[in-house]
Amino acid sequence: MRTGIVHIGAQELTYEIRNIIRVADKLQELGVPVYLENIGDPVAKGEKIPDWMKEIVSRLVMDDDCYGYCPTQGLLETREFLVAMNNGNGHCRITPDDIIFFNGLGDAITKVYGFLRRTARVITPSPTYTTHSASEAAHAGLPPVCYPLDPHNHWYPDIHELRRRVKYNPAVAGILLINPDNPTGAVFPESLLKEIVDIAAEFDLFIIADEIYHNLVYNGQKTEMLAAVIGEVPAISMKGISKELPWPGSRCGWIEVYNAQKNSQFETYIQSILSAKMVEVCSTTLPQKAFPCILEHPEYPAYLEKRRLRYEKFSQIAHDQLKDIPGVLVNRTNGAFYMSLAFEDGCLNRQQTLSISNPSVRALVEELVSDPHIQPDKRFVYYLLAATGICVVPLTSFNTSLQGFRLTLLEPDEDCFNKMIYTLRNGIKDYINAY
Repeated sequence: MRTGIVHIGAQELTYEIRNIIRVADKLQELGVPVYLENIGDPVAKGEKIPDWMKEIVSRLVMDDDCYGYCPTQGLLETREFLVAMNNGNGHCRITPDDIIFFNGLGDAITKVYGFLRRTARVITPSPTYTTHSASEAAHAGLPPVCYPLDPHNHWYPDIHELRRRVKYNPAVAGILLINPDNPTGAVFPESLLKEIVDIAAEFDLFIIADEIYHNLVYNGQKTEMLAAVIGEVPAISMKGISKELPWPGSRCGWIEVYNAQKNSQFETYIQSILSAKMVEVCSTTLPQKAFPCILEHPEYPAYLEKRRLRYEKFSQIAHDQLKDIPGVLVNRTNGAFYMSLAFEDGCLNRQQTLSISNPSVRALVEELVSDPHIQPDKRFVYYLLAATGICVVPLTSFNTSLQGFRLTLLEPDEDCFNKMIYTLRNGIKDYINAY
């Protein structure tokens, strides 16, 4: 074309979590039964939505107001409900004007990064959820700036390294944290959150906290909301209903803004995000009406606790089965419903394979791994998928140089989950021992 039309950050927009489905689909066509452990959608994995929740939505569907636009920032009564929840816990006080609804957190994430000055960077965890790292890198047209999570220390952030990288990179304007974490399943203690806030205060930064999994914490672990520790630091907390209820198809998420009035640049930045949402008119109306009704329903606390206990049990099953494999670093999942395993350095090579009896399947995998630049963990993931049908995501696709993979704890059937973990364990051991 006579002038370039490709965005400078276009090459940063990759999403291996869904890309690998294309391979899984091809293998299914060739007769391979597939266990999809790559996408964090509880409903797609078979989780049943309780009838009382469906009845709430069904009743609201009969309300004509649910078919119309809502205010750009979201329904006032829903924002007031969220304010009461936040302020009632003694957190950093907010008003309904400090809340903006979006069409899911994906929408919020792209706008939060997209309306930053291009030279302003947000330092992200490594590994981190792809939508964050890809959106941040795309806005800058450069690879992500990151700080490490340590697989030798419960996947906690390396605070010393975070501080060093902030200090010596003046382009960093903000810090991202995800708590509970995706992809690792780590839950950060309050003391660690305070250290991150202290770094932000010292270097005059803002914080973005993805807290969508906050009510899915178990194994006796405890954490705090960012609002409880933020003090005077400007910040954005990202929340939603897609994982907790769960209702991912609602595309309903929101941000809560803390201390915007304490920094004029941050306040103007938040206004630009709101203006961008105003151009779109508004977000989805029905789930905003349903959300308070669901949380206030008398059966909701027990329903949520039942889900937490199931994830807790499955986290123990996975940890017990996988923790003793030589060459693999395994941490127990304590929040959300993901688990990340890392291979020790030198554990993977380009000679390892798994036995694949179907010639067509074997040919497809050999073609996929023929690229000399393919990451070793991606090579492992392809062989695992073809040989066992287990579809996981390579860890290197989560903005990290660590070799490994992420799986989910979402399979609702315990026998099926046990079988999958047992097969996964054997697949890892066979691959590592194949030379």
